[in-house]
Amino acid sequence: MYANKEEDERVSFFNTSLLYLKDCAESTSALQKGQSVIYLHFNGSHRAMRGAAMSVITAVSGFVLLTVTVVLGQYGWGVTYTSTQVCAFKGATAEIRCTFRYPSTINGRNTRVVKKFWFITHKNNEPVDLKTDPEYSGRVQYQCENNDCTLRITDLRESDSAEYKFRFITNDPRGKYSGSPGVTLTVTGPQLQVHVRRSTVNSYSNWKELTCHNNCQLPDQSSYIWYRNGHKLSSDEQYLHLNTFDSADSFHCAVKGYEIFPSPTVYAPKLPSVSVSPSAEIVEGSSVTLTCSSDANPAASYTWYKEDVINPLIYQNQHFFFSILPSDSGKYYCTADNDLGQKRSESRTIDVKYAPKLPSVSVSPSAEIVEGSSVNLTCSSDANPAANYTWYKEDVINPLSYQNQHVFSSILPSDSGKYYCTADNDLGQNKSESRTIDVKYAPKLPSVSVSPSAEIVEDSSVTLTCSSDANPAAKYTWYKDNKVLATRQKNVYHFISIKLENSGNYSCKSENQYGQKNSTSLSIDVQWKSKIIIMNIIRLTLVVLILIPLLVLSLLTRRKKRILLKTEPNEPVEMTEVYSHPD
Repeated sequence: MYANKEEDERVSFFNTSLLYLKDCAESTSALQKGQSVIYLHFNGSHRAMRGAAMSVITAVSGFVLLTVTVVLGQYGWGVTYTSTQVCAFKGATAEIRCTFRYPSTINGRNTRVVKKFWFITHKNNEPVDLKTDPEYSGRVQYQCENNDCTLRITDLRESDSAEYKFRFITNDPRGKYSGSPGVTLTVTGPQLQVHVRRSTVNSYSNWKELTCHNNCQLPDQSSYIWYRNGHKLSSDEQYLHLNTFDSADSFHCAVKGYEIFPSPTVYAPKLPSVSVSPSAEIVEGSSVTLTCSSDANPAASYTWYKEDVINPLIYQNQHFFFSILPSDSGKYYCTADNDLGQKRSESRTIDVKYAPKLPSVSVSPSAEIVEGSSVNLTCSSDANPAANYTWYKEDVINPLSYQNQHVFSSILPSDSGKYYCTADNDLGQNKSESRTIDVKYAPKLPSVSVSPSAEIVEDSSVTLTCSSDANPAAKYTWYKDNKVLATRQKNVYHFISIKLENSGNYSCKSENQYGQKNSTSLSIDVQWKSKIIIMNIIRLTLVVLILIPLLVLSLLTRRKKRILLKTEPNEPVEMTEVYSHPD
C-alpha cells in the first residue's frame, strides 16, 4: 500500500464511517482482527477501507494442508499466500510461498521493489528481517524471482512455530506493504492415527482397512511403515488391507524416516472387567451400578446383557438400578467392541437381599380333614436370605413350632382352629393370613337326658335330649325299648302330655358320614296322677306328725326360761318336778 504519512487522517468507515490508515501495517492489522480491507485511491494516494477477498493454498516442503488462496490488498497492491496454515515435522524443511503485486507507476514514476523479506517480530514498530534473527541463522533462505517469493526454513524446530508474513519495500519512500494476516506454521512430530474401517457389506466378514492418518498431510511420494504386534510388515502404503484378522493382533504405523514418531497402537478390546457398586451386600430398593471396562483402541462401545434375556439391556459402559428389585437378581455380562473385534466379559451374579414377602399357608391334604389323619401345614415366603418360620394357633400364646411345616401325625378334633405363621430374616418379618383347620369326626358316645328331671306325672310336658359331639353335626334316631321311635329327628324328642303308656326305656343313635354311636338307655316311669295325690297327702300327714312334738318341746322350753328370769338373786328357787304319766 502506498500512503503519505504527513497527509494521513483517520475517518471511520465501518458502521457508516471511513477509516484512513497510516500505512499497510495498520491495514494488515485490521485483517488480523478479522476485518476485511478495501483499498481506495484518493488524489493519487491509496486509502484502506474494510472489505477484501481471501482464499488459501498451502505448500511446505511438500506438506499440503489447505487449498485456498489468500489475496491481501486491492487496486494494485497485494500479497497472495499459498496457505494460511502449514504443518511440518521437526527436522524437516518448510517452504512458504507467496506472490505480490504493486502499481507499476506512482505519480508518473516507475515503481520497483528494493527490498523483500519475511518476518515474525517487530522492533521499534518495524518488522525484523527473519535472516537477522539468530534463532534462524543458517536455516533461512529466500527464493524470490519476479513477483514470487518463497521462504525456506530447514531443520525445523518446535520453536519455529509462528505466524510468518512477507513484506516488500519499493523505491518510493512511502511505498511499502506487509501481507497480513500471514501464514501460521506449526512444527510438531508426526501425530499419526490409525483409522479402522470394517466391511459394511457382510457383517460376518473379517475384512478390515487400516489408514495411517496424519494431521500434517504428507506428499504423494511419502512412504509408510506398518507394524503387526510390533513386527514390521512389507506394506509401505498409507492403507493396509486385512482379509483375515485375529482379535489378539495389534497394529501401528509410522512415516518412513520418522519411525521415532509412531502412531498409537490399535487393537481389539481386551477381556472386559465388571465391577459392582456398592461392593457390599445389595438390598432391595438400593441404588446399584454395574460398570464394564475394557482396554481397547479405538475406544470400545459397550453393551449390557442379562443371562436368559434375549434383548440387550443398555448400550453404555454403565448399567444403573436406581431402586433394585428382587427380580433383578441374576447373572449379568457385558460386551466391549470396536472395529477390530469384540470381547465378552465373564458373568457377574447380582444377589438382591430382601425381607420376607407375605407368607402363604398351604394345607395337605387339601380335601376334608378327618380325625386321625396326618395333616401338614406349610408356610412359604419369598425371602433372601431364606426366612425362618414360626407357627401359631390363634388364642394360644406360645408358638407351636419353629419350622416351615407344622405336622399333625394323627389330628384330633381339639386341633381345629385358626393357624398362621411368621417368616423372618435379618431384613424384616411378615405374618401370613390365618388358615382355618376344621377337623371332621364321627359322633362321640351320645348321652340322653330328661326334663324335668323330677318324677314324671301323667299329662305333664316332658323333653328327652340326645347329646353327641360330632363334625359335621349328627342326625339322630330315637328308640323306645329298642324299637325305632323316630328317625332323622333333631336331638330333642318332646312329649306335650305324657301318658302312662309312654313309660319305658329310651335311647338314641347319633350318626354322620363318618360313623354312628348308640346311647345307653334312660328309663322313663310315668306316674298315675291320683296316686300321686294320695302319696302327697300321706307325705303331708307325716310332716305334721313330726312337727307337733317339736312345737310342744319348743313351748315348754320358753316357759322355763320365763320362770328363771322372775326369781330374785340369792333367793332359793323352788324346784317343782313334773311328772308325766300316760293317760
